[in-house]
Order: sequence, then C-alpha cells, then structure tokens
Amino acid sequence: MQNPTVSPAFNHTVHVNNKQHIRRVYQGKRNVVVYYNEEPEYGDHDEVDFEFLGNVDGKPVALQTNIFLNGQGYREQQFYLWFDPSAAIHDYKILWNEHQLVMLVDETPIRVLKNLAGRMPGYQFPMRPMRIRASIWDSSPWATDNGRIKVDWNRAPFTSAFQRFNIDAYPATGGAPCGSPNLWWNKFWDLTPAQKAAYKNVKSKYMTYNYCDDKARFNFRVPVECSHN
Repeated sequence: MQNPTVSPAFNHTVHVNNKQHIRRVYQGKRNVVVYYNEEPEYGDHDEVDFEFLGNVDGKPVALQTNIFLNGQGYREQQFYLWFDPSAAIHDYKILWNEHQLVMLVDETPIRVLKNLAGRMPGYQFPMRPMRIRASIWDSSPWATDNGRIKVDWNRAPFTSAFQRFNIDAYPATGGAPCGSPNLWWNKFWDLTPAQKAAYKNVKSKYMTYNYCDDKARFNFRVPVECSHN
C-alpha cells in the first residue's frame, strides 16, 4: 500500500493555528488509518495527531488523538464522536501557542494540554518546530479489535477527502519571538467557560479510552500532565 503524504512547502512552524475540513470517506476499511498531524522531520520530536481508525461494517469510526513529547508517545485518547466522520465534512483544528495546545472538532475542544513546563517537575510541552502532514497507512498490528482483525485489501482503494485547509503559523526561521502579542493566537491563554463546559461534556460522553486512566500500562505512574489537564 502506498503511503502518500501532504506536506506544505513552507516546511516548519513554531506555534500554529490550523484548521482542516476532513471527511473520512470509506466504510468498512478496518485497520486503515487516516492520519493528520503536526510533526517534525526526524529525531527526538514533538508531534500532535488526529487519527481516524479503520472500522468493520456497522461499527462506528473512532477518532484517536496522540501527543508525542521529546520523542515519547503513548498518550492516546480515543473518541466515538457525536457524528459519523465518514458521512460528511467536519472541521478538525489544532490551536498551539505558548500557553496551551487545544485540539478541536467543529470548534468543540476534545483535548487540552496546558503549558506548565518549568512550573511542574517533569512536565513537558511541545516546543520544537513542526510541519503539517496527512497520510493513509496500514495499522493492522493494533487498530481494529487490538489487531485481531486485519486489513481487507480487496476493499481498496482507501481514500479520504480534505478541503479548505488553512494554517496561520509562525515560521521557525522568523525573527520575532514566538510569544509576541502581535501574533493573534497568543491571546488564547485558556478555554472560555463555554468551551470548558463543552470539553467536560465530550470527555464524559464521547471519550472511550484515556491513557491517563490506564494506570497498569504505566506501572501506576501515569505521565505528570494527567493531573493537570
């Protein structure tokens, strides 16, 4: 299976507000992942992922988010959204500034990582330059029923639709400070009260897996950010 990617020519960004309209258009494509993220090119890195996990016929499509910090992932959160991602185009957005990282679906926050680095021992927050990438790839080892159900290659081609892509970003090679108040996205220090209520509702009704709750996976020592987000 080919693994096409979409990468903007301007390469890297530091702090970003980007928005993508995505329709995960295929049905019954188990273990095929549509992947849209911010990531660097190589090495110990920071990474922010939206991943649509392949499903079997009649089952809902799961949205998985993941965040890598200093090359370390294992920070997955999964959701069955309040709509079918394969039925229509929806908005998927990442707001990333020096105060917080927020992942939104149709302007509803579904994941928040506050920047408490330097204030909490061991706390990490993405600070490395990243670029935008989208791809479709085989996730047979883990995505559907914990890897017990494999890709059905007879159902190829596997496709996804993107439209109205937009990014406002600070280039990594720029001269102005990333935290400049002249960069409009830096005014968002926290969620609004309405966003906080919506975020709480999403976590209680639509989240199906949260790495912070999987204490056995981390030998009962979950990452430090779990206590603050």
